Amino acid sequence: MTIVHNLFDSSGEWIAFRIGKNIYNSDADWIGWLPWDDNDVVTTDGEYLGTITNENRLYYFSSKPYRGYPGYPGYPGYPGYPGYPGFAGYSPLPFGAEDVILPKPE
Repeated sequence: MTIVHNLFDSSGEWIAFRIGKNIYNSDADWIGWLPWDDNDVVTTDGEYLGTITNENRLYYFSSKPYRGYPGYPGYPGYPGYPGYPGFAGYSPLPFGAEDVILPKPE
C-alpha cells in the first residue's frame, strides 16, 4: 500500500504530496525528491527546493548551505491523483523560512 503524505504552505493550502522519497505538486507532476536521509527536498535538477517541517509543511530556508549535486534518481512515473486533502489551517513560518515557490513542470 502506498502512503501519501500531503504537504501544505503556511496558510494551510495544499501545495504538494510525498510518496516515498518523491515529491509531486497538487497536479501530480513530479517536482522533486529527498536525496538524503533528512527532510531537505531538491528539484528534479538537483537544486534546493525546501525543507519539510512539522511533518506536513514545505518551506524554503534561504540559509541552507549548498550540499552538492545529489545525482538524478530517475523518473518515478505517474503516481495517480491522490485526491484533495482539504485545508490544513494556518501555521506560522519558522524563523528564516518562507513559502516555497514550486517549479513549473516542463
